Amino acid sequence: MPEGYSEALFYYLYSRIEKLMLIPKSICKGLSDAEILRKSIEEVDYFSCLYDRYEEKLLRYIHRIARISETEAEDLLQDAFVKIWKNLHAIDPELKLSSWVYRVVHNETVSWMRRKTSNGKDRNVPWNESFDTAVESSLPGEGEETQGQEGQIRFLLEQLPLVSREVLALKFFDEMSYAEISDVLKIPEGTVATRINRAKKAFAELAAKNKLSFEF
Repeated sequence: MPEGYSEALFYYLYSRIEKLMLIPKSICKGLSDAEILRKSIEEVDYFSCLYDRYEEKLLRYIHRIARISETEAEDLLQDAFVKIWKNLHAIDPELKLSSWVYRVVHNETVSWMRRKTSNGKDRNVPWNESFDTAVESSLPGEGEETQGQEGQIRFLLEQLPLVSREVLALKFFDEMSYAEISDVLKIPEGTVATRINRAKKAFAELAAKNKLSFEF
């Protein structure tokens, strides 16, 4: 864990990042991921740059692979960022920082889904109930057309198994390469390719069945 901050204090700082950007965004934008990592280890305030760069993308990813409320997604992401912060020194040097960050968030999301299922809280609520609020809050400033498409995407993804949702989200919405997806999910690239081909076909069939227009 980076020195100088207890875990409790970090939770407090995390809760204030959006209200008080610790490092100016203009500085963060000029830093590469590797530079943000190095500076975060030296001075924890720079971790706000990592949060600012990935928070929105990661929330979208969580919503695309899990049926989850906005509040639950934000809590899950906070826990994931705390784990990332605590393990900055342990990052595999052969992994891109983005792949490692997504891996942590992915694992946290899957663990959350398993806990929810084992606790009997995975209610089969209509999909419209679960994503309407999340779409509005996770797409600030975007038009109704974009929000509508995001809702359609989530509606279709929710009907696919997790192994299909995760590869489609990473490949076509987060625009990762097969190698990056392999790093996030810890599966061979050949398996990534097979899952993507099957998932694309299933997604297309669902879109046609529901009379929705969407192409990768």
